[in-house]
Amino acid sequence: QVQLVESGGGSVQAGGSLRLSCAVSGFTAANKCVGWFRHFLDKEREGVAVVDGFTNTAYADSVKGRFTVSQDKAKNTVYLQLTDLKPEDTAMYYCAAQDNIYCRGLFHLAYYDYWGQGTQVTVAS
Repeated sequence: QVQLVESGGGSVQAGGSLRLSCAVSGFTAANKCVGWFRHFLDKEREGVAVVDGFTNTAYADSVKGRFTVSQDKAKNTVYLQLTDLKPEDTAMYYCAAQDNIYCRGLFHLAYYDYWGQGTQVTVAS
């Protein structure tokens, strides 16, 4: 059974940092596309960052230079390092995975086969 479990969310001041973790079970994360998404209260879920089975990465323009996605093969975990956080980064963050080595459709939600439950990030001004 495939499971993705996020952790690491919390409340920080603007300019602060957090590291989100996505612990994967049921498949080898390093061989699949794993993405991070976020959901604002009044908007659709949007893509933040992805890493594929070849460790290629891609980022949304709004987070480039501030967020970094990485894999820990030994722990079968994908991380999202958030730095220079802004109040507009406040959202529920989710990790998701495709049953594919490449990231089909990049941030297109329909291509993602598995989703975690999310972890809340709140940034105070």
